[in-house]
Amino acid sequence: MRKIIYIIFISCFIPCICIAQNINSLWKVYKDKSLADTSRLRAIQIISFNLRNSNPDTAIILAVQQLKMIGGFAPEKRKKWEAFAYSIIGTAYDTKGNYAKALEYYFKGLQLDEERGDKKGISSCFNNIGNIYKNQSNYLQALDYYLKSLKLQEELGDKPATANTYMNIGIVYSFQGVYAMALEHYLKALRINEEIKDKEGLGNCYGNIGAVYFNTANYPKALECFLNSLHIREEIKDIQGIGNCYGNIGAIYKEQMKFNEALSYFLKDLKVCEDVGDKQGKGVCYGNLSSLYNELANYKLALLYSDSELVVCNEIGDIDGIREAYENLANAYSKTNRYKEAYENHVKFKALTDSIFNTENSKQLGDMKTKFEIEKKEAELKVKAEFEQDKLKAIAREEKKRQQVIIASVAGVLVVVLMFSLFLYKRFKVTERQKTIIEQQKQRVDEAYAMLHERNKEVMDSIYYARRIQRALITSEKYIENAFKRLMKGK
Repeated sequence: MRKIIYIIFISCFIPCICIAQNINSLWKVYKDKSLADTSRLRAIQIISFNLRNSNPDTAIILAVQQLKMIGGFAPEKRKKWEAFAYSIIGTAYDTKGNYAKALEYYFKGLQLDEERGDKKGISSCFNNIGNIYKNQSNYLQALDYYLKSLKLQEELGDKPATANTYMNIGIVYSFQGVYAMALEHYLKALRINEEIKDKEGLGNCYGNIGAVYFNTANYPKALECFLNSLHIREEIKDIQGIGNCYGNIGAIYKEQMKFNEALSYFLKDLKVCEDVGDKQGKGVCYGNLSSLYNELANYKLALLYSDSELVVCNEIGDIDGIREAYENLANAYSKTNRYKEAYENHVKFKALTDSIFNTENSKQLGDMKTKFEIEKKEAELKVKAEFEQDKLKAIAREEKKRQQVIIASVAGVLVVVLMFSLFLYKRFKVTERQKTIIEQQKQRVDEAYAMLHERNKEVMDSIYYARRIQRALITSEKYIENAFKRLMKGK
């Protein structure tokens, strides 16, 4: 049985896809030829997107129909729709376990997204391509594409896609047995999915966190996580996810020696994989059943399921599944005393194990992670430096503006002072002229007054002279009175 249990998370993030939309109403829109082509195209696109995991064959047929419908579109508009269709076809082939075809369509979509400069589409393609390499046990290539995808997603602030990529990076580390690093990335994804309330993402997180606890023999904690995942998957009706949970729960029961319960869950998982056409899932189920029947000493069935696993994994290029099949075959042959076959299969198992888990691979994985962290840190430092530089420039601009304001204010004050000085100078000149005029007028007045005074004196002198003459000529009344009195007495 595979020691690493995981949830395959290969969602393609296509904008404007509403999963909850009623499929029947969408079919009506697609079939109504009186509607605009874009409306019908969007309807069939949503249907094919929703079916890419549960019914991949139908999804491929519908996506091919999309490609036919966009034949008359303008080149730039056609590229966008083609990229969507290729992504859906790639995901459907991935679900079917046809990794070569999946890669072919993912790279087609990547080329179109790069031509359009669509960073979101490019990051999604990088992630999906990484998934294929991961499923083929090419972990170095997988991690390389995941880190490329993560860099773009963080630049875009795309939280759902970032959580998805953290999950896939965790799976790569889990496959390499680096469980601490795997758990670190799963928890990062869990926090983001809790923040954005993504139930499908939460289901995946709990499944993968449970896988870490399973591989570190913490079975109670693992079972708790798997049951959480199963509850969420049943709630959102994720058939393939439910099947994965069945397989994981069965693996725990097997480790706890509860073989009947384990067999029941493994068979449930196998039925789901057959229903949805999940070849890789079927390979995992065959491996789990082979390992279980080895434990139950039913070596005939163990060999049967091991052979089935080997056929499926060879067909889809699942190296880790092939490696496990050789291990199960070696165990079954050794228990039935067929030591030559046991030895041959063990040698093959060991060779593949060494190729996947060798020290150089682990070192390169670590180096790639370190390189990514360094580049990320350098980018952060660059952003901080640019921010500080912008801040200094802003301060300089503000200082320049302040100086300009001060200079303008001083210049304004100087202009006002100058204008006021000119005003005062003009007023001073006017006052000076008025003073001169007043002094001249005063002088004339003084001269006139002096002349008047002179004339007045002459007049007064004449008056005084006349009065003296008058007084000299006129006898005084007293003299007349006295003369009158004497006359009267003489009588």
